[in-house]
Amino acid sequence: MKNNRTDLSHRYHTRVITNIIYSMLVTCLVEVFLVTNLSMLAGYAAEAQWDSALMALVRESDVVIVLGYVLVGILIFSVTFLILQEKSIAYISRISDAIQNISEGDLNTSVEVIGDDEFSSMAENLNKMVEDIRRLMDKERESERTKNELITNVAHDLRTPLTSIIGYLELLSGKVTLPPEMQKKYIDIAYGKAKRLEKLIEDLFGFTKLNHGKLSMHVSKVDLIKLLSQLLEEAYPNFADKGLSYELQSNVPAKVITADGNLLARLFDNLIGNAIKYGADGKRVLVKVNAGSETVQVSVTNYGYVIPAEELPLIFDKFYRVEQSRSTNTGGTGLGLAIVKNIVDMHGGTVTVKSDLNGTVFTVTLQVDFDVNRENFGKLG
Repeated sequence: MKNNRTDLSHRYHTRVITNIIYSMLVTCLVEVFLVTNLSMLAGYAAEAQWDSALMALVRESDVVIVLGYVLVGILIFSVTFLILQEKSIAYISRISDAIQNISEGDLNTSVEVIGDDEFSSMAENLNKMVEDIRRLMDKERESERTKNELITNVAHDLRTPLTSIIGYLELLSGKVTLPPEMQKKYIDIAYGKAKRLEKLIEDLFGFTKLNHGKLSMHVSKVDLIKLLSQLLEEAYPNFADKGLSYELQSNVPAKVITADGNLLARLFDNLIGNAIKYGADGKRVLVKVNAGSETVQVSVTNYGYVIPAEELPLIFDKFYRVEQSRSTNTGGTGLGLAIVKNIVDMHGGTVTVKSDLNGTVFTVTLQVDFDVNRENFGKLG
């Protein structure tokens, strides 16, 4: 960048020097013409006895002649140089007007980039600055829209189970005595709604900490196969509730990697929960591990709802949900996959998704020997 600016400066200076030389040449030519012709005119006037005060002054005063030539030369040089620099001056004026418009809030202003010098570079940088400001303002508007959407989502997602809990507790604490089996049913429902509230609140706090770098990593040795087995066993009631079976396949019996075990547990718990939530129609969830010497891939596949192709690039955006309904079966904050993406990024890995009639597959690729200081410096602060 510095060399480019130096090159532009040299070219601009070269053009100015060239214009100065052209102006000097024009001045010299005109001066030679004037000197030659004025001397001839003065001699002719003397021979023809056509005299005047001006001619007498020209003949008798060398100082006046020299001063006249100097003044005329300066005038010719100045006019010629201004004519040669007129395009640059007009260009500077356009840039100045554009800066004035931008300072008044007109972000649709742009300057045509002409030539290849310091002024064209200035115009290009000005256009880039305006584009960056527009992009920043769009980002701020999107942030405001997202914040409003978060408030709406949170208000709805928290209010729905809370209303149910209050309703069932009112029935249980009412004057009417309920049969024991009915009391147990209402208590189970209230408990389930409370657990749902707890999950929503955990997602919100977890995402806030991850997104703002307030969560420190505690890296240690983790047996990934053992971790996945435990998570699947813990999720068995959810699998049974949805009528789903699960299978864990691996090309190795054990695979120890360097990672934050708690964060990885949350990552794969979210992916497994997502597969259960949207894969009920497929009756099966497959978790597959393909371990190598430097990286390990974990894929979580469900055979239920197919995600439309146009929605796949948005799947990891915060607050984005594939299904647009507020279903109590699949509803949530839309933060689960955003949390997955953040945790994968913190570990210097990648996460991808594909979805078709052969299943919806989330694939996480992690490093076996993860160095938090090398891979993640600056991400957590």
